[in-house]
Amino acid sequence: MESWLVKIEKIAHEIAASHGCELYDVEVVGIGKGRILRVFIDKDGGIGIEDCSNVSKGLNEFLDANESTVPGDEYQLEVSSPGLDRHLKTLQHFKKVVGQKIYVQLGQNLGSLGAQDKSLISMKKFEEVLIAVEDESLIFNFKAETVKVPVLKVEKAKLVFEMKQNLKNTKKK
Repeated sequence: MESWLVKIEKIAHEIAASHGCELYDVEVVGIGKGRILRVFIDKDGGIGIEDCSNVSKGLNEFLDANESTVPGDEYQLEVSSPGLDRHLKTLQHFKKVVGQKIYVQLGQNLGSLGAQDKSLISMKKFEEVLIAVEDESLIFNFKAETVKVPVLKVEKAKLVFEMKQNLKNTKKK
């Protein structure tokens, strides 16, 4: 028997797709009457308020008609974009950010994953450009060496938002 959260993911996926979006993630936070069911959607070119509103309405209609889908007390539904510093959980999430800087927190150090350079061996947290995703691993090119990190070893990861400076407008007077 599938969990209620898996059912919500399937329904949210279908509703998002019907509005030209894709389901990025679903999470439940809080307890009791303070629970929040968060649905994150995305699409090429970015998500707008209208996208969130349409998916929220569609999901609300389904959940209202099928009240037993979400067990327990009351909850609040939130539909939004995953944001500029989006959390990365799935292989697909990582594939979409190849070539960009990400923050990674591991449960073990890079030395245990094969890193040889002394500056890398004890590292468990880092910000680095994701060079590639091969099989089930993330590839990073540190100054000293290339390191392969299995996705299953990642405890937490998110995209690092970096403001690009326009050098033409930063001339000294």
